[in-house]
Amino acid sequence: MSSQNIWLRAETKPQEARSALTPTTCKALMDAGYKVVVERSTQRIFDDEEFAKIGAPLVEEGSWVKDAPKDYVILGLKELPEDDFPLEHVHVTFAHCYKQQGGWDRVLSRWHRGNGLLLDLEFLTDETGRRVAAFGFSAGYAGSALAVKNWAWQLTHPNGEVLPGEVPYANQQLLIESVKEAVESGKKVAGRYPKLLVIGALGRCGNGAVQLAKDVGIPESNIIEWDIAETKKGGPFKEIVEDADIFVNCIYLSAKIPPFIDVAALPSPKRTLSVVCDVSADTTNPNNPIPIYDITTTFDKPTVPVTLPAGTQGPPLSVISIDHLPSLLPRESSEMFSEALIPSLLELKNRKTARVWTQAEQLFNEKVDTLPVSLRL
Repeated sequence: MSSQNIWLRAETKPQEARSALTPTTCKALMDAGYKVVVERSTQRIFDDEEFAKIGAPLVEEGSWVKDAPKDYVILGLKELPEDDFPLEHVHVTFAHCYKQQGGWDRVLSRWHRGNGLLLDLEFLTDETGRRVAAFGFSAGYAGSALAVKNWAWQLTHPNGEVLPGEVPYANQQLLIESVKEAVESGKKVAGRYPKLLVIGALGRCGNGAVQLAKDVGIPESNIIEWDIAETKKGGPFKEIVEDADIFVNCIYLSAKIPPFIDVAALPSPKRTLSVVCDVSADTTNPNNPIPIYDITTTFDKPTVPVTLPAGTQGPPLSVISIDHLPSLLPRESSEMFSEALIPSLLELKNRKTARVWTQAEQLFNEKVDTLPVSLRL
């Protein structure tokens, strides 16, 4: 069944201010003949009035559950609220259940039980296999920003106080100014800029992490860029522990690989590493290549301390593993993502023939086949 009806649901994840549609892309869909319904939202970076001005009808937050007709595609970003009722609609969203993350089977089975369909945003690809839309650059940028702020915070708060919570920034320049101020405070204590090692530096996410470092004045000589060539020998890598203050992981994990660092590498007397930002946030993935933590952090509590082996010398070590980092810059990241997604959304009317959507439906069916038998009955 094709669809020219889209229901933009309000995000429910705390501090998730991004939106799958912006007023600009919403208008583009409407101009192309699509009916778009927009749920009101108290946390979206775009005010309800911005959608009302372009003629989109507004409905109450969360009303898709009871009010959305079955021929509407439910469009959102982050996971649905935890619940167990079967899902009867077609959903276009990031569901985080295709890589056997914690609770994946319960999440995925909801669509199967309701005869609904998940078209997962993470796996929409073009003819070359590249994702049609991704938040990678924004995720890397925001993750790098928090990592640099944490480095400086550790230096200026040596008694172990944790990095305070963050809220979304209205624009990118405000974030840059905040990080620059932190860098200067940390530099006064350390007498130097931080050294930052980025793995996955050639990808969109890694590009973002590197760009933030440059934007806040960290010298290029202090930015270590690694990708496939540098990691092909397999970890753990002592360079991460001994040559960097900050490690930013930006890879897209698709298979089990040797860990980049592990607990056994941390007691090195040469350790300088004090901050890890796992932008990939594969926290519950059994193949997580940074097995030194097991907690997904939040903007309210951005860091989790790493328990160091007894007798370990050197600085404290903490991890940032926020799984919606682009929310730190919700307006810019939403605009970038939605502009990239709009060509595919315009093909929803041809969902049964358009390659991007038929491939997504095929993948959904393949994943459903991997569900435990008890959840497929």
